[in-house]
Amino acid sequence: MATATVQGAVPKHHALHAKVNGVNKDPIWFPTQVIKDVTLKPDFSFNTVESLDAFARGEAIVVMDDERRENEGDIIISASQCSVEAMAWTIKHTSGYICISLPEERLNELEIPMMVPNNQERHKTAYTIIVDYGHGTTTGISAHDRSLTVRKLVDSTSIASDFSRLGHMVPLRAQQGGIIVRRGHTETGVDLCALTNQTLGGVLCELLNDDVFGTMARRDDCRAFADRWSLKIISVEMLVQYRIRKSRDSTCDA
Repeated sequence: MATATVQGAVPKHHALHAKVNGVNKDPIWFPTQVIKDVTLKPDFSFNTVESLDAFARGEAIVVMDDERRENEGDIIISASQCSVEAMAWTIKHTSGYICISLPEERLNELEIPMMVPNNQERHKTAYTIIVDYGHGTTTGISAHDRSLTVRKLVDSTSIASDFSRLGHMVPLRAQQGGIIVRRGHTETGVDLCALTNQTLGGVLCELLNDDVFGTMARRDDCRAFADRWSLKIISVEMLVQYRIRKSRDSTCDA
């Protein structure tokens, strides 16, 4: 793949700010294993949708989609708060094919086109051309380089020429209307940021089991993983219902 070259001078429009969109530029969440051996509970349960508070603090959360759809659990982290450590941890516990969901408007601003004109993927996941941030990165594949790239993709001071094409980060185009229109992890990543007043962009990847075959983590596997790392776990459907309630409440208050 194409590589980005380390450059000595970073463009002036990339000067660091104390805060980005109201959150500290230095992410505060650090992945810590709290339980080594988890016993599966007889009665499965999700956390409440108040897990949004954890997401707002920069913590990763696990999001399950419908068991009749992909039946997968994704780790999702706010791109603006994705540290090197969080990226490295995500790479280790997932397929490693890290994506970032972004609104169509942002992709257009950065001149990042769709990967193919005719998407034949089963769930029509909207993959775009893959990119690297072109300043302060080397090969683009390290946790450092990928975390920097995702943070810069949601940085309003970044411009199209700051990114090399091809690269190692995989942007996904979220549909307008979010999970109300398409109940996928792509739209969930953007909606989670919108609901927590963060820059729109969610880092996401599918959980795998730590076995010799690298099998997909299903519902109970994801619950055990969340317990092991003290993470919140919710479902796309829970978030859909939460958005519907918020919309209904807003209408009633008008």
